[in-house]
Amino acid sequence: MYFNKHSFSRIRAGTFIISELPQEGRPAEQDLPPNVDTGNLKKRSWKLLFPGIVGGTLVAVYAVATPFLTPALRKICLPFVPATSNQIENVLKMLRCRRGSLVDIGSGDGRIVIAAAKEGFRAVGYELNPWLVWYSRYRAWREGVHDVAKFYISDLWKVSFSQYTNVVIFGVPQMMLQLEKKLQLELEDDARVIACRFPFPHWNPDHVTGEGIDTVWAYDSKTFKGSKKNCPKPMPNVHLY
Repeated sequence: MYFNKHSFSRIRAGTFIISELPQEGRPAEQDLPPNVDTGNLKKRSWKLLFPGIVGGTLVAVYAVATPFLTPALRKICLPFVPATSNQIENVLKMLRCRRGSLVDIGSGDGRIVIAAAKEGFRAVGYELNPWLVWYSRYRAWREGVHDVAKFYISDLWKVSFSQYTNVVIFGVPQMMLQLEKKLQLELEDDARVIACRFPFPHWNPDHVTGEGIDTVWAYDSKTFKGSKKNCPKPMPNVHLY
C-alpha cells in the first residue's frame, strides 16, 4: 500500500495514525489547484439549484390549482363550495323514509355522500376535480363508510342517472334548465331529486325546507313527469270552410 506524505500525522514506535485520507474520487480541499475559489464553486451550485427548486414548486402549484381553476373556463361553471352543516341536515331531512341508491352530482369533498352513507344509503359521488375525489375517498375510509360510499372522476353530462332513486345537486342557475331536461328523461317514477341553493326553473317542489342559502327543494319524479304527461297536446290545424 502506498502512502504519501500527507497520509500520516505521526509515526511512533512502529505505529501510525491516519489523519487525512481524501475520499476516493474526491480531492481534499487542500489538494485543489491554488487558483480554484471554493466559494465561487458553492455560489455556482446554488445558482444552478435555485431555478430547479423554483421550477419544481411552480409545477406542483400548477398541478394542484388547475383542477380548481378550470371550471371557471367552462361554459357552465360549477365551482366547489363546501356544503354547510345546515344544508347537510336539510338534505337528510328530505331523505327520511327513503331508501335505495343515492348520487351527488358534483360531490366536492364528499360530505353529502358520506353523510348519506352513514344513514344507510348506497351513495355515489361524481366530481371532475381529481384532488377532491381522492380526498373524498380518504374521508370515506377515515369515517368507515368506504364500502358504501364511492367516488368517481366524471363529467355529469356524460353520466346516466337512471339507476339512482335519490339525486342531490348543488347547482348554479345556468345549469338547472339543462339538468332538469336530462333528469326528466333518465329518472324512474320513484326517484326524488333534491336541489340545494337554487331550485329547478320549471318543476314545482313537493317539499321545501331551510332558509336562504340553506334552502333545499325536493322534487318527486312522479310529480314532474306527471306534469309533463298531463300537459294538453296541441290541437291540429283545422281549416273550416
